[in-house]
Amino acid sequence: MDKDFLLSTEWARRLYHGHAEGQPVIDYHCHLDPRQVFEDARFEDLTQLWICDHGAGDHYKWRLMRANGVPEELITGGGAPYEKFLAYVRTMERALGNPLYEWSHLELRRAFGIDLTICEGNAPEIWRRANERIGQPDFSARGLIRSFGVRCVCTTDDPVSDLAWHRKLAAEEDPGFRMLPTFRPDALMAIDASGFAAYAKRLSQASGIEVVDWASLKTAASQRVQAFHEAGGRLADHGLNSFKFVPSTDDEIAAVVARALLGEAVSAKAADAYSSALSLFLMGEYEKRGWTLQLHMNVLRNANARGFRLLGADAGFDSVGDQPGLVSEVARLLDAASETAALPRTILYSLDESQWMALATLMQSFQGGVRQRLQLGCAWWFSDSLAGMERQLTVFAQESLLANFTGMLTDSRSFLSYPRHEYFRRVLCRTLGQWVEDGRIPADEDWLGGVVEDVCYRNARDYFGFFERG
Repeated sequence: MDKDFLLSTEWARRLYHGHAEGQPVIDYHCHLDPRQVFEDARFEDLTQLWICDHGAGDHYKWRLMRANGVPEELITGGGAPYEKFLAYVRTMERALGNPLYEWSHLELRRAFGIDLTICEGNAPEIWRRANERIGQPDFSARGLIRSFGVRCVCTTDDPVSDLAWHRKLAAEEDPGFRMLPTFRPDALMAIDASGFAAYAKRLSQASGIEVVDWASLKTAASQRVQAFHEAGGRLADHGLNSFKFVPSTDDEIAAVVARALLGEAVSAKAADAYSSALSLFLMGEYEKRGWTLQLHMNVLRNANARGFRLLGADAGFDSVGDQPGLVSEVARLLDAASETAALPRTILYSLDESQWMALATLMQSFQGGVRQRLQLGCAWWFSDSLAGMERQLTVFAQESLLANFTGMLTDSRSFLSYPRHEYFRRVLCRTLGQWVEDGRIPADEDWLGGVVEDVCYRNARDYFGFFERG
């Protein structure tokens, strides 16, 4: 993993070192805690950073450690920090070919300056040197964000959030980066959940609008979108673990909402009709404000019921979903939004890579009005590996305009995850460099270097509207 890691051609090396390496980072989808960012959280040791960061664990690592037979006591339990660290090191010794193996080494090099192979023999020195670095004054949440050249961090926030930590950071004279909220209405969509009526009361409190019916629910949701907009938010993120588009009338949805607000059960079909109607309403709100909608699709959540009961959500029990016909259902949603000129800029992600071609060709049916109104999302979650990134770049290029792509994100709860942007940039340059070598694109560094800089930074900066263009 030297300076030319993954850069297998001369052109790849020229593009990366000359154009990608120094670009700023816009992390437009992550799960960092805005309070930790504002309070500039500090860390106790490498275990806290790598395995359990302020109670928000890295489920990528947890899954791998379980596969290596590590007891839960040394994963999410109360085991000693050094023993947990050793358990992860021993897991890494078995993880060749896994992206975590490469990410973890990059994290050691970039955040700690430690150029050692992760193995049990090196564990004492890695532990000592990393913890010495963690104890230095500049090693903190904000310090790490700045050290990786991050210009903007977009957190993931419930509509009922008061956005206090975002406003506090924005009030500072110059924190060195922006932290912006992303509107994530999953709980608002879940009308068939047992706690929906209670959630509606929270929405009432947050918006100042009493939610008593479908009309007032929409008004309250619109108020929250505007509050996010005033806080600098320009993104929404809908989790379509599964989705069925069910058209309905306003009166039909009003009846569904009335039942749910009374705490009554809602059928699966009625819930689908509600989520379809609310999605269309929110898409119109986003389009009016120039926002971008991210649709994250096809996640199989909490497959291990016993693990979920013991440890809760986001603990490593999710996997790739396989809903048949999902792309067709999303097509109906996009078409309905397009009919009323309420289709915002949209990024389509799916954990099922077999759907990428379908999504990439679907999005071309709805382009127009702005550059790359629809995009195929980056190789996300289980796909953010060398092979996954290469496939996603290839599909995007084959079916649309790769030079318009907004690039990578971390989708992470860890402040150490920014080397994933470096990893992506190396894969991008590796891919383009090979295309030059194959004679598929011109050996023109001025042009191709500009494309690399666009994909790494400028496209995201301009597409999302976080900063003044220029």
